Amino acid sequence: ARQELHQAQTTCWDHPKMTELYQTLADLNNIKFSAYRTAMKLRRVQKALRLDMVTLATALEIFNEHDLQPSDRAMDVVEVIHCLTALYERLEEERGILVNVPLCVDMSLNWLLNVFDSGRSGKMRALSFKTGIACLCGTEVKEKFQYLFSQVANAGGLCDQRHLGVLLHEAIQVPRQLGEVAAFGGSNVEPSIRSCFRFSHGKSAIEASQFLEWANLEPQSMVWLAVLHRVTMAEQVKHQTKCSVCRQCPIKGFRYRSLKQFNVDICQTCFLTGRASKGNKLHYPIMEYYTPTTSSENMRDFATTLKNKFRSKQYFSKHPQRGYLPVQSVLEADFSET
Repeated sequence: ARQELHQAQTTCWDHPKMTELYQTLADLNNIKFSAYRTAMKLRRVQKALRLDMVTLATALEIFNEHDLQPSDRAMDVVEVIHCLTALYERLEEERGILVNVPLCVDMSLNWLLNVFDSGRSGKMRALSFKTGIACLCGTEVKEKFQYLFSQVANAGGLCDQRHLGVLLHEAIQVPRQLGEVAAFGGSNVEPSIRSCFRFSHGKSAIEASQFLEWANLEPQSMVWLAVLHRVTMAEQVKHQTKCSVCRQCPIKGFRYRSLKQFNVDICQTCFLTGRASKGNKLHYPIMEYYTPTTSSENMRDFATTLKNKFRSKQYFSKHPQRGYLPVQSVLEADFSET
């Protein structure tokens, strides 16, 4: 729906429900870590669009039925609507649930246009459409990476730098639309391409296994997709322990355990917003858990904390540990000790 904003003398092309959704995303701006802030915003979008209920396998069936090859061909709005309608009708059929198909189609179309056709030309590439749906569907992140790579690889399963650049350019549009692109290297994907091709040992093309190895290191340009999976997993978890800052018990979602102090656990709200107890700074290193801890993990962390008690600040500066994903920006400098 088009909404005229006369005071600002601009035109907003967002559906009223999409406008409401975007307004709720402002609640997450106090999260200090860009990858988590972006992932949690996307999680809200994903659930509002009901794409968390769609599996990649189902999406691929719809893509094949609508013959979305080659990936660089243009899709107009009518074709996008037909694909989305088929997708949500298939979701209803497979899950046996009631879906407001017209609303979901409108919202998803709105989001896809905002991400891949902000100028409203009425067209987007098939690769853009498939990238958007694949990123937000409810499937393991490894499968998403494999699928996205397959869309730019040649018949022999290899991808050169130019085609990898095309893929990364498409993917970076997702955080760009949320105003978060600066934290992921901006729109310049060249550093990520060079980083990925270090795994090719000088070859002119990379294989899927090399791309996945690179992706598993959670590179800056794609880290938000990996963290989206972690956010989804964490939502379902309750940790039977108390937050040392706000005293919440049980801790829901992410649990952050200090590996420098004994019995210090922090809930995701306190950690991600930088809230500390009695004005004290959070002590690093810290381990993130998005699944319940096991007895072996508890013993390992106890032993690590005991060792860290006798280590100096110089040791931690020379041996940084990543218990969570510190995608840094200038505003996150205080958290660079991880």
